[in-house]
Amino acid sequence: RELGRHDQAAETAQAVMMVQPTNVEAMLEAGRAHISRGQAFYGIAALEHARDQAPRDWRPLSLLGTAYQQVRRNDDAQAAWLQALALSPDNPDVLANMAMPLMAEGRAAEAEPLLRRAVAQPGVKLQVKLNLAMALGLQGKMGEAEQILRRELPPESADRNLDWLRAASTQSAPSASGGRTWSSLQGG
Repeated sequence: RELGRHDQAAETAQAVMMVQPTNVEAMLEAGRAHISRGQAFYGIAALEHARDQAPRDWRPLSLLGTAYQQVRRNDDAQAAWLQALALSPDNPDVLANMAMPLMAEGRAAEAEPLLRRAVAQPGVKLQVKLNLAMALGLQGKMGEAEQILRRELPPESADRNLDWLRAASTQSAPSASGGRTWSSLQGG
């Protein structure tokens, strides 16, 4: 999956589950693979089964939230993420998963506190820090966004990201809610 072979990852996970029907790791991988290929619907059953097999594990709930969000089951997504946070408070992966749909809806100001909480946790992934920079930049907080990008990326990558954020904030009109949406940033 990490090499971009989402179909093969899903098939391999399914094969493992046929031999080991209670293998939670295989269920999680099946869910991840289907989410990665944009077909989360096909991973929901495996993730729900993983949730039932490992009721104290936050990972199936976090992935379920992402899968539910992808198939437009927004209330189910929020409920799953809240359950994941109850099991693993301030988990940066869960917080980031909760924040991204808000940004996609043009609600970067609502995503910002979730991403700040995520970034404050030890061992947070680079992508979460970059998502915070994007949330800040989309709100016009370019100075802080630039600080994060320059601290986390090589100069040429930071420059490219800053150029994108500046172009996005000048060429796109804010949505009715006051934020910028992915479709407005993409010219849609």
